[in-house]
Amino acid sequence: MAVTVDTVDQAYEQVLERCRSHYENFPVASWALPRHLRRPVAALYAFAREADDIADEGTADAATRRAALDALDHFVQQCETYRGDDAMRLAVADAIQRHALPRHCLRDLLSAFRQDVDQGRYETFGDVMDYCRRSANPVGRLLLTLFDADTEGNRGHSDAVCSALQLINFTQDVQPDLLQRNRIYVPMDEMARFGVTEADLAAGAVTPGTQELMRFQLERAIKLLRAGAPLGRALPGRIGLEMRLIVLAAARVGAAKRKAWREPFLRPTLNRAAWPGLIAQAVWYGLPMHRNP
Repeated sequence: MAVTVDTVDQAYEQVLERCRSHYENFPVASWALPRHLRRPVAALYAFAREADDIADEGTADAATRRAALDALDHFVQQCETYRGDDAMRLAVADAIQRHALPRHCLRDLLSAFRQDVDQGRYETFGDVMDYCRRSANPVGRLLLTLFDADTEGNRGHSDAVCSALQLINFTQDVQPDLLQRNRIYVPMDEMARFGVTEADLAAGAVTPGTQELMRFQLERAIKLLRAGAPLGRALPGRIGLEMRLIVLAAARVGAAKRKAWREPFLRPTLNRAAWPGLIAQAVWYGLPMHRNP
């Protein structure tokens, strides 16, 4: 539901509140970010959440969902002329103009959400990665722009981290994605290789096939996460700390799933007690003599 406001400052307060009220395994606009970047990060988060809700929530038909996503796309293209009072749009329009954010990244996100409306199966891992290229990687690239760190090397590491986070989420949400949204992000050819059917996934069947299939998905995601981990050292100060926290949190979730590999549909989460240790690790890995996780 849209929240109306009178000023840009009120708009930013609303998107920050949305960040604070929505649970995630990974920090969003957290204290680790420099204060001046929390507002644009929260605006981008609110944009992604709204687009995700359009694609996933409620009972609207596919045509209605596509039309709403098209309206968001039009807003992104014409945001400098926006004169409405919707909090998310006001905040995003200001963030785009104030920080010269690349609009094509926001449009890529919308392309992925449109795909969610129309497509529920992926034949190969390449198809899944093409989806991640538009559904996850643009977030990292937008943040690199905000951090004034948009270099070729950083983009490669950021893409690896963002895709890995998406893939780890896929391993956690196999059943709800299928039962609630009729989507399977596990490649069809790999399901066939391990002898796993859609019925097995829907039932949460614990078989040698589902165990090995999900372990294969997880190991590949963790390998990709490690490939991108140097980004946490490449970025300076609190920005680097935030990135190391994200990587460490994802690695902790992945480790919990790996330890319990015989339960392929387990969905581990991070509680508040986990964060002090993760913060200490993030600081430790940021010291010059220590390697990335």
